[in-house]
Amino acid sequence: MPVISSNKPYRIGRSKTGLGLFATKSIKKGEKIIRYFGPLLDTKKEEDDAVENKYLFELDKRWTIDGSVRENIARYINHSCRPNAESDVKPRKKKIFIRAIKNIEPGEEINYDYGTDYFKAYLKPIGCKCEACERKRKKKRAEARAERIRLKEKEERKAKRKAEKPVKGDSRVKAKPRVKSTVKTTTHGKAGTKPTTKARRGLNSGVRRSKAPSLNEQAQAA
Repeated sequence: MPVISSNKPYRIGRSKTGLGLFATKSIKKGEKIIRYFGPLLDTKKEEDDAVENKYLFELDKRWTIDGSVRENIARYINHSCRPNAESDVKPRKKKIFIRAIKNIEPGEEINYDYGTDYFKAYLKPIGCKCEACERKRKKKRAEARAERIRLKEKEERKAKRKAEKPVKGDSRVKAKPRVKSTVKTTTHGKAGTKPTTKARRGLNSGVRRSKAPSLNEQAQAA
């Protein structure tokens, strides 16, 4: 591990993702923290363009800094999706500085956003492990766990209601058997009912009452 001067505001320490760079002194917003350096690679040269590692920092379309050298302490700075620093690229001077974009307190890890290309190539396949992404994943796990509990309780309530609901055709109260009536009906209607007007007329229509003979009729007959 490279030796760092005690007057520098940072140190190399153990991070969640391996080794990282941590502040040893207060660093104000806008302050330059460290320079990212290494051999310059010319992409127009076949041998330089063939170099591949995780510490290549592109200055422009032609020039790239190979930061894999041991002396480049800035290579220990980890990526973060919510960083407290940023890269200040100066293509004409062919230099890169890491600058604070927030006030950084002693003991706080220094980090910056590596950029979209690096993220897609190296971090996305394994999952970003920065603190911001860890909090996001933790929140999603908590939400998923709460949703599983909610659905489980819903199913339990549904099953309980189903168990308490009586099954159709399985009533505890037995239906009383029907008793057939033994009262016979008459030809003019049901027993115990009053005949209708037509029925009364029909009863009287079959019998004619004879009148008593008058006195003239009796005299003629004699």
